[in-house]
Amino acid sequence: MSQRLRLAAVSFLNARPITYGIEQGLVGSQRFDLRFAEPSRCAAAVAAGEADLGLIPIAAYAASNEELRVVPGIAVASRGPVRTVVLVGQVPWEEMTVIALDGASRTSQMLARLLSKERGLHPDFVEVPHDQIADVASGTRGALIIGDLGLQIDGRFRHVYDLGEKWHALVGLPFVYAVWAGRPGVVGSEDVALLQESLRLGVERRKEIGRAWALHNGADPGVGEDYLLNNICHRLGSDELSGATSFLARSHAAGLLAKPARVRLFDAPAPPEPQSRPARSLDGLLHDAAAGARMTLAEGVRLYSEADLFDLGQAADLRRQSLHPDGVVTYIIDRNINYTNVCTTCCSFCNFHRPPGHRQAYTLSREELAQKLRETIELGGVQVLLQGGINPDLSLAYYEDLFRFMKANFPLAIHGLSPEEIRYLAEREKLPVGAVLERLLVAGLDSVPGGAAEILDDEVRRRISPKKCSADTWIDVMRAAHGLGLRTSATMVFGFGESPRQLVGHLDRLRRLQDQTAGFTAFICWSFQAEGTRLPLHDDTGSLRYLRVLALARLYLDNFPNLQVSWVTMGPAVGQVALRFGGNDFGSAMIEENVVATAGTVFKISADDIERTVRGAGFIPCRRNMRYELQGRPSRSPEAGGDRDHLATTSCDYRGILV
Repeated sequence: MSQRLRLAAVSFLNARPITYGIEQGLVGSQRFDLRFAEPSRCAAAVAAGEADLGLIPIAAYAASNEELRVVPGIAVASRGPVRTVVLVGQVPWEEMTVIALDGASRTSQMLARLLSKERGLHPDFVEVPHDQIADVASGTRGALIIGDLGLQIDGRFRHVYDLGEKWHALVGLPFVYAVWAGRPGVVGSEDVALLQESLRLGVERRKEIGRAWALHNGADPGVGEDYLLNNICHRLGSDELSGATSFLARSHAAGLLAKPARVRLFDAPAPPEPQSRPARSLDGLLHDAAAGARMTLAEGVRLYSEADLFDLGQAADLRRQSLHPDGVVTYIIDRNINYTNVCTTCCSFCNFHRPPGHRQAYTLSREELAQKLRETIELGGVQVLLQGGINPDLSLAYYEDLFRFMKANFPLAIHGLSPEEIRYLAEREKLPVGAVLERLLVAGLDSVPGGAAEILDDEVRRRISPKKCSADTWIDVMRAAHGLGLRTSATMVFGFGESPRQLVGHLDRLRRLQDQTAGFTAFICWSFQAEGTRLPLHDDTGSLRYLRVLALARLYLDNFPNLQVSWVTMGPAVGQVALRFGGNDFGSAMIEENVVATAGTVFKISADDIERTVRGAGFIPCRRNMRYELQGRPSRSPEAGGDRDHLATTSCDYRGILV
């Protein structure tokens, strides 16, 4: 660690908060050697071995001939208008016959090509040096302008298209322009901590950095400040990772990337424990949590145990509104295919499993599976949730062949195999978990569901499922998946007699891993369904407790963008109420479900039913995929008339439903 790490970074205003602590000598003065260059030159420096780590365009990362890793938690991104990646011209986009591309950034070039293609446009593209780009837009020739120049072009062109805004309108996710990237092994977790600290200091000084830029460039002092505060996001969080994944997937499908790519991460340091604070009133805790402040585990336990349910729900609803101000509630159309019910884990709460050799044991044939997949496509499905049991007859090669068969024949995403199934395959094949995931990823795995979590506390797990993996192992599998660029969900099943501390401890473990990897897209919880199982019900699994757990999760999981409501177990009416207790996603119009159904809980609703239910709660429904990329535009209700005030005032009479 004594050798200095060579850093290549861009000098654009949008990157200065990232390098601020290093530039000022406040962080890593003995560790980092920082140089500045254009974005494309930073990528070239990493490729040539002239830099160990570069703040490089995400497209350059994806197109690299070498395997690179990304520093977690840090990016140049936007969640809407960005102002410094703009297409300009004297004619509308549709009339541009040629678009000149700024040669300084491969990502912005690819975004312009992709968005043109998405609009059904096929202009010619030419590359122009960065210092000449603003002078070439004339007639039917447009120009892609990036960087600080974008803040200084007011009034020069008839038509200005903000590509950050256009991207967000298309998919509903942030756009990631640049990340710290380098070869595996060059950066340790201590270096990641220093880089993250540099960013933290820079974020605190954004106003100062913006004003200094404006003074240097003779601009209005408020321009740079407003830009850094309102247009640029520097956090590589869950939504940003999903946005980057979407961009790379779409670019590959459009032929703009020669190979598929995922954002693979360097190891991150363990997050610090929240500092204990003097005891506060419940109202104070709720107020701060609703505003996004992080609570300690002890504070979470106190809110769960003592807060009034409707006060807790109101705080969760306020937090949901701040995270999802457009009032959109998403859902997905997929099919839960349980490919086998053979399982040797024999959890006491599971009615679905059968031991090997049982007369009711099955493993689906390819023909049976193909029929289910065809039906899924016909019904508008975009994904298959593929989970089964721990079947000792099924090898890693079986899953690889299965995934290849599915990908070769059906245009469906594979959301498959719980951490328990992956852990078992690693044990069976005598391979590291990461190696198993790598092989599954190559075969076609798109994402990993959060099943087999139940309660992430080993005392509870030993009591209800002694053969299942430990809480640490579940977390380690998810950490490995996130590091390889796989997006995953997280779950909780409560109602096993767990204590409030064990329940909140489950949320705490998820939050800590999300701090390190940002790999979870959503959290889903539901209550134990006991009917017909070998595990007697000795706990509260009713709707009021469900809403309490959901509302607490919205407040405690401050780094999770999405909370899914569980209408499958609780019913559509409670699912509707849950949208006012922190939920922002209605889950799946589940074409098939077997595990919960065997415990006696069977609710079925169609996509149309979901949309009516969502509108009835005062929200706008929209379909999505697993990474929460919107599939089409949100569908407003006739009653709402496009007026957002309707969203703020309409709600279902949940008190009448629950009492």
